[in-house]
Amino acid sequence: MSALFNFQSLLLVILLMICTCTYVRAVAPRLVDKNKEGFLGLFFMSARIGERLSPYVALACVAMAVTMLVQ
Repeated sequence: MSALFNFQSLLLVILLMICTCTYVRAVAPRLVDKNKEGFLGLFFMSARIGERLSPYVALACVAMAVTMLVQ
């Protein structure tokens, strides 16, 4: 089933994108910072969300991991 039709999979994809973009911006900021508009701007916005809301993103990742382990 596609991640678009399964809500849990959609949340997992969004969380992984936020975490990945935040990590890439920490390692190589030029890759993310040069594209602030358009479709690639989603990666910049995801990196910003990961930086500014990192405690909540971490809790969401832990909650998702527990949910995946319980199932």
